[in-house]
Amino acid sequence: MYSKHEAALIKKEFWTSLGMYLKPVLNASGQKINWINYKTGIKGIYFRTDVTKKAASVAVELTHASETDRFAALEKLTSLRPVFSEMAGDGWAWQREVYDESGRPISRIIIQKEHVNIFDKNDWPAIISFFKQHLIALDAFWHMAKDYLED
Repeated sequence: MYSKHEAALIKKEFWTSLGMYLKPVLNASGQKINWINYKTGIKGIYFRTDVTKKAASVAVELTHASETDRFAALEKLTSLRPVFSEMAGDGWAWQREVYDESGRPISRIIIQKEHVNIFDKNDWPAIISFFKQHLIALDAFWHMAKDYLED
């Protein structure tokens, strides 16, 4: 068991390592990008990465305050689901309404890798590979779909 301070240091080391690993990877436009804090350019739509003692996940989160706006954005994404699946692969869960850690309703498209632990450095290569694969795929999809979703 780690103290809060030790756990925070390990998490910081992981995210720093991931950032350094992904730093030379260019986005779909050939530009440098901050993969950890990916900017979609559309308010209310975020790419999220998370890793715990049990799993790693990559998600597209729709956090619009208005349920109508959130569901409209989800419907647009859903209309592109075949393209999304072709570019990002299968295994993504499309969740119309879930609640974030603050209890706010969100919509989400998420994929998880189970049985990995941020506190086990032996798992880091698998977690980093998982994040890289799915973030690059999301970026390629986003490069193609962003204009449609902005309208």
